[in-house]
Amino acid sequence: MSFMKNFALIGAAGYIAPRHLKAIKDTNNVLIAALDKFDSVGVIDSYFPNADFFIEFERFDRHIEKLKRNGTHLDYVSICTPNYLHDSHIRMALRRGADAICEKPLVLNPWNIDALADIQRESNKKIYTILQLRLHPSIIALKNKVDNAPANQKFDIDLSYITSRGSWYHISWKGDESKSGGIATNIGIHFYDMLSWIFGEIKENQVHLREQSKSAGYLEFERARVRWFLSINENDLPLEIRNIGQRTYRSITIDNSAIEFSGGFTELHTESYKNILTGNGFGLEDAKQSIEIVHSIRNKDLTLKSDLKHPFLR
Repeated sequence: MSFMKNFALIGAAGYIAPRHLKAIKDTNNVLIAALDKFDSVGVIDSYFPNADFFIEFERFDRHIEKLKRNGTHLDYVSICTPNYLHDSHIRMALRRGADAICEKPLVLNPWNIDALADIQRESNKKIYTILQLRLHPSIIALKNKVDNAPANQKFDIDLSYITSRGSWYHISWKGDESKSGGIATNIGIHFYDMLSWIFGEIKENQVHLREQSKSAGYLEFERARVRWFLSINENDLPLEIRNIGQRTYRSITIDNSAIEFSGGFTELHTESYKNILTGNGFGLEDAKQSIEIVHSIRNKDLTLKSDLKHPFLR
């Protein structure tokens, strides 16, 4: 970029905020203001120690308005807040004349996408989301493989993701389905987006298990049949993983061949920002199908009898 862009960040005390702070710095831009109701945000000192910080939304919003009156233009608002707040914080960004960069899931419900599309047109600003798996080299290679396969070939996939969480998870907003969207939304959204991106339109969606700490089902896309299992319960870890003290298990097999993508994530937020700053970031339409998938997963009736269940349920 020929000159620095001004950023604000909402959700500065969250887990994912440091990746956004690093991305802003790595792309040679500046954070001018940050907001979080919690004040444990010393991490800002490692990136932008001169950024103004607020714990009250109203004061933060007035500060942004004051900066604008004094000639400082806010270019982007990075949003790292709990899922249920994304919609309102995106609206705030556009209202203040900035583009929005929002963590996953962009919103919780499909109709929120349509409403935001209207606001985007009215404001002439852009809404971007972070879909970093689309930038992972192994996932790009997989998409290329599928794109170059015979058009009538359909792939059989098993997706397993277990990421152990302690008791705190259920007490936090993440354990409240009305705020997080539940397990499938909170830890599965990137996988559903990846599958949509590679394998096309969704054709069938079965849910076989839906509990507070785990969920499982079957998705059929134009070019793939997917059995999936997601969990935050360490007791679901395969025995060989538990025996070595590992608390996370991530596996994708395609026609019984494993896809290796355990590493390579550290710079993907920076790559996402580079694309956004050149006008090539992922937007509302990119996020839409995965939002529709997770909304359906948490609302539809369970399919109790099925031959398509994930092996972990057998």
